[in-house]
Amino acid sequence: MKKSKTTAEIKTLISELTLEEKAGQTSGQNFWETKPIERKSIPSFMLTDGPHGLRKQVSSADHLGISQSVPATCFPLACLTACSFDTALMQRLGEALGEECLQENVTVLLGPGANIKRSPLCGRNFEYISEDPLLTGEMATALINGVQSKNVGTSMKHYALNNQERARLTCDSQTDERALREIYLAGFETAVKKAQPWTMMCSYNKYDGTYVSENKKLLTDILRDEWGFEGAVVTDWGACNDRVEGLKAGQDLEMPSSGGVNDICIVNAVKNGTLDETVLDTATERMLNIALTSTERPSDFQYNVEEHNSLARDMATQSAVLLKNDGILPIDKNASVALIGCFAKTPRYQGSGSSRINPTSISNAYDELLLQGVNFSYCDGYSLTTDKPDRALIDEAVDLSRGKDIVFLYIGLPDIYESEGFDRSHIRLPDSHIALIDEISIINPNIVVVLHGGSAIEMPWLSEVKGLLNMMLAGQAGGAASVDLLLGNKNPCGKLAETFPHKLADNPAYKHFGGTKSVEYRESIYVGYRYYETADKPVLFPFGFGLSYTSFEYSNLRLSSNNISDSDNLTVYVTVKNTGSVAGKEIVQAYVRAPKSSIFRADKELKAFGTVTLEPQESKELALQLDKRSFAYYNVNISDWHVESGNYEILVGASVKDIRLTASAYVQSTQPEVSVPDYRGSAPAYYNLKNEVLNISKEAFEAVYGKKVVTPQPTRKGTHTVNSTISEVQDTLIGRILSKTIASSAAKMFSNDPEAMKTMKPMIDAMIPDMPLRALAMMSGGMLNITKAEGLVDLINSNVFKGLGKLIKK
Repeated sequence: MKKSKTTAEIKTLISELTLEEKAGQTSGQNFWETKPIERKSIPSFMLTDGPHGLRKQVSSADHLGISQSVPATCFPLACLTACSFDTALMQRLGEALGEECLQENVTVLLGPGANIKRSPLCGRNFEYISEDPLLTGEMATALINGVQSKNVGTSMKHYALNNQERARLTCDSQTDERALREIYLAGFETAVKKAQPWTMMCSYNKYDGTYVSENKKLLTDILRDEWGFEGAVVTDWGACNDRVEGLKAGQDLEMPSSGGVNDICIVNAVKNGTLDETVLDTATERMLNIALTSTERPSDFQYNVEEHNSLARDMATQSAVLLKNDGILPIDKNASVALIGCFAKTPRYQGSGSSRINPTSISNAYDELLLQGVNFSYCDGYSLTTDKPDRALIDEAVDLSRGKDIVFLYIGLPDIYESEGFDRSHIRLPDSHIALIDEISIINPNIVVVLHGGSAIEMPWLSEVKGLLNMMLAGQAGGAASVDLLLGNKNPCGKLAETFPHKLADNPAYKHFGGTKSVEYRESIYVGYRYYETADKPVLFPFGFGLSYTSFEYSNLRLSSNNISDSDNLTVYVTVKNTGSVAGKEIVQAYVRAPKSSIFRADKELKAFGTVTLEPQESKELALQLDKRSFAYYNVNISDWHVESGNYEILVGASVKDIRLTASAYVQSTQPEVSVPDYRGSAPAYYNLKNEVLNISKEAFEAVYGKKVVTPQPTRKGTHTVNSTISEVQDTLIGRILSKTIASSAAKMFSNDPEAMKTMKPMIDAMIPDMPLRALAMMSGGMLNITKAEGLVDLINSNVFKGLGKLIKK
């Protein structure tokens, strides 16, 4: 951040503020804006949803994507752009987002989303980058640098361990320290050190029994003291639990506004000595840095709408992943085509929830095929309002496919399958989509599936199709981009940023995902391909996999040295040649395999990657950099990163499974005397992963966790708190009234918008049971503050007079 005033000038300004004004700087004025102090020329500034487009609301405000927002470019989502493995492309996206923020006078864009894809069930995986922390960190860094190059801030989220949507407001994520550091924090760490986002957004959930919004270990000890974070910590909307404790822990800004209630709490805490005023001054300084910097931007900036739409199309073509091609693609433009599937006309191009964009335009495959002169016939094939197969629609699709040279089948996950606010219950396609494949394949084997959806799916039907192009959620220009790829106007070059398992039960988090009170991360470091490779478990499509219309040859692997200290950097050189007949881009991946040790390690881990664009028969040498962290693990005995001496294998390839070349380097540890943790006796399962459903015992997990697992007990009647959920109080009269009132309000919210009813109401319905009572204050539009929420709790606990007193109190 290019600060507009020096630290000394900011501190002088703070000394001239009243206690109340300083407290006011640490909470919102309303849903999206901070408080101004006009007498000192301190402006209000706006924070607005991202991360793949701008969601600036123009009327009523919410954090769930319900109310309409200004038109903005809906770029491809992170689930797809991550598949480009292209940091330069990601930076271009960031620059475009920054330009749209400038036009709309937005100071901080809420993104990127850097949570690890622990399970394909997570309803918000479409917003997140990868199952791999290195890819997550590098791609997030590029996006942040792009946005902030326009003097617009970012808010990297959701820090940390927000890996599911169910009970996200209250659940306790229990993970061992090593997995925390190596898997779940590493992406955030990379971006903080390389890009310094203006803000970090803390998540709703608890970590180690404490809400992240007041978790000093995460917000101060690690984020600031270890990583050197210089910006401000903002809560996710409604994630604040105890405002004063949050401030002490390093939470600078509470969003949205508490209506002044928490400002009073802060002022009172300073006056009664329970909060050191210097803590408030520090938070105020961080907020003023952003507020004053935000004034130094052009006031009349206009971005080029068409250029941004063109960028969205380019990003979609460079990120889409060709998963299967039995010689059927690209097609001849003169071929006769059956185009089947509602998504070909009404594309599924983005997710539901707070990231839902009001696009400047939407392309679709139907119109693009017409534009490009392709001879095709179309039918719906399935309904958008039900998952059940429709006999008439299927028969029509079968008749249309008969005798055609090729069938383009546009299918995938409908909006109601994945969204913020709830998790998926399975990873299958709708039955109506599968039925189409089954029946069309009988009379025409030349099927190409164009797949839409934000995460991995099962594909028992894969053998029935000859081509599979995964567009995931490709943004507003995705329909046109898919046609560019099918016709060969563009060469697909994306590779999967997450593993596609054969079935859900193969996922390492399968037995311990989705808890409501606590979630045990028993798989530890074995997330995604780290598990599949170590357990030698077959997968549908491996991490890093993707096909092309050309072919690439790898050769001349060499290392800058075969013997280094762990304080040295190592350069990996490899030559890549395009051996095909069309130009293409290859994504080269370098994995490291550690020597055997008393500490369990994944079989291989991604440690570097790069892209190279080549004309037919052209060769280029690519240089990939490895550093100490490429060989290190997190050693809990010393609370630091540690490298063991030994021979490390460098594996270079086209995917985690497709290793083309290997080399070896001896790495000498600078800390040979350090004790290496040994769990072979206490947790042997981590050393001998079996090719079956992962089942780590509680005792083994506790040995690695370093403490006993905490199993929260149900709240007893009469002991409810503001953190009790709607489902927990439904056995009381007040609880039942609250539940019905919220449900009724949600229904009224969508009464005049059938489309929103279809896509958004399921999210609201799923969220209500897990909503803590304190969240009602945020959802009530100012009708209910935290004091009144406490009054409701008193009524629920049968403290009638006490509760009524709080409810009528001003």
